[in-house]
Amino acid sequence: MIKKYLLAGLLVWAPIGITIWVLHFLVTTLDSTAHLLPDIVRPTFRGDIIPGFGILFSFVLLFATGVVARHFFSTEITKAWDGMVNRIPVVGGIYKSVKQLTDPVLSENGQAFNKAVLIEFPHPGLHSVAFLTNKVSGELASKLGEEHVSVYIPTTPNPTGGYMLLVPRSRVIDLDMTVDQALKYIISMGVAAPPPPTNGELARWAAANTPPLIGSSATAPPDANVRN
Repeated sequence: MIKKYLLAGLLVWAPIGITIWVLHFLVTTLDSTAHLLPDIVRPTFRGDIIPGFGILFSFVLLFATGVVARHFFSTEITKAWDGMVNRIPVVGGIYKSVKQLTDPVLSENGQAFNKAVLIEFPHPGLHSVAFLTNKVSGELASKLGEEHVSVYIPTTPNPTGGYMLLVPRSRVIDLDMTVDQALKYIISMGVAAPPPPTNGELARWAAANTPPLIGSSATAPPDANVRN
């Protein structure tokens, strides 16, 4: 009984505590940017930096940088800057890797993941939800022969770690769930199941509260027994 109540309390406080910890990390990190300013222009009160000034400075700096980049930096200037930084030893490799990661995520029309898919992983017979990232091209495509796509398989419950695989397109099963729904499903370790499709054969299966087996015939009766 005690264990039951402890788990119930943990379910209530764990999301709150993690949320507070993340917000505290973000706020303190942004607030520390005030140290980038010279001491002579850094506002202080009784010798200490005014709390919250770093956050305001961070937003002003980001906004000003965005205005300059959008209206005054041409594509040629941006490429020249990237090329100059990329030629710096050590720094160039880190900068290029970070830029390749942040551009698809933070660009206005960018999206890190194109689509949620289902693949056989880690071995045949077991399936994992993955995200389609790109179509394999160039040297890799010529070496592989058959059409392949690159997919990212996040780990649970931390989706920032995972595996990148090159999978034959014919062995990738498209899913109707959105990228956000798939991420929530993965982070929750399968607890937050996405809603059923609203049309087609899958919708008829969902209406019967009996999901179809992967690879089973679409003509199977809705009341077929499915063993987990």
